[in-house]
Amino acid sequence: MSTEIRPFQIDIAPADLDDLNDRLDRARWPQELPGDGWGRGIPVTYLQELAGYWRDQYDWRRHEARLNRFPQFMTEIDGQDVHFLHVRSADPAALPLILTHGWPNSFVEFTELIGHLTDPLAHGGDPAQAFHVVVPSVPGFGFSAPPRGTGWTATRVARIWAELMGRLGYERYGAEGGDFGAYVAPELAKVAPDQVAGVYVVGGLGFPAEKDLPELTEEEQAAFTRLMAQDWMNGVDHHALLRAAPQTFAYGWHDSPLAALAWMTQKFHEFNATGKPLAQVIDRDLFLTNVSVYWFTGTSGTSAWPYYDSSGFGWPEGQTVAPTGVYSGPPGIRRLAERHNTILHWPEDNPAGHHFIAMDQPAHFAADIRTFFAKVR
Repeated sequence: MSTEIRPFQIDIAPADLDDLNDRLDRARWPQELPGDGWGRGIPVTYLQELAGYWRDQYDWRRHEARLNRFPQFMTEIDGQDVHFLHVRSADPAALPLILTHGWPNSFVEFTELIGHLTDPLAHGGDPAQAFHVVVPSVPGFGFSAPPRGTGWTATRVARIWAELMGRLGYERYGAEGGDFGAYVAPELAKVAPDQVAGVYVVGGLGFPAEKDLPELTEEEQAAFTRLMAQDWMNGVDHHALLRAAPQTFAYGWHDSPLAALAWMTQKFHEFNATGKPLAQVIDRDLFLTNVSVYWFTGTSGTSAWPYYDSSGFGWPEGQTVAPTGVYSGPPGIRRLAERHNTILHWPEDNPAGHHFIAMDQPAHFAADIRTFFAKVR
């Protein structure tokens, strides 16, 4: 097995850009179904405007150049080509930190966050709390190769991450994750207990299971009721959909940019808990850069493996090997989270926002990451 780390730059072929535009030009639009607002899904006029912007105003080459300003690399681990960003702080004593993105996201999730972590002084933070940042693309997402065969798990990804951090020469580091990353980051601590200084997740710990419901206090029951009423709990059940027939849906996402855009917009809309329109929460170009990465790499289907390789849905449980911090404790219940985690950081007043908080509020998110890791450095 080669351990070589190869420099990488994104360079989408002009023919692929022309193909995208041609497919958008030839989009076959459906009739608007009866119903109000988003009650039947994305309104036709909303998606027409967004697709028109993607076709005529969004500048992929500008954003490709911006992504390429981050040092990017490829290396082979576990038979997989793994793509990653490796952005070192100017402070040689900075703590290494590996960030794991979620679904349907990519390394793009963290592009607004990285500078806050590597150069906190430039963003109003303490220069002594800088990080060397590593952002891998999960296998099957973006520029990382898709898994070969079935049987992949968050633990297997964590083993790849541990090998990657060792290959970069890091003997002690932190792990962060949200969404799927909230499953991977705790597994990394279990895989590399002597290396992981702390695990920080966006949320998801301490959510009650069915057996916990009779024991909830009145206050906890109210929090659980609010959780179950969230859009992201009641929208399109992507867990069931992607377990049942991922190949079937992948044809549409892979062949039609309109289908890919609609699917991504639907999920980002459902994951938006701010009460504000999505375009006011996550920059439109940032969102379309993520969509474009999926489109140009053809990974809408291959990124579904965490769902079709699972037997059912379960909240992240965590681990007790390393201290744990979260961006937002609620709607999780701390006493339930402490059954499986050594909770060191459980704020209840961080600004709420989009499920992908690093894209929505990178400054607040970075500040809280620094607060947690200051306790474990």
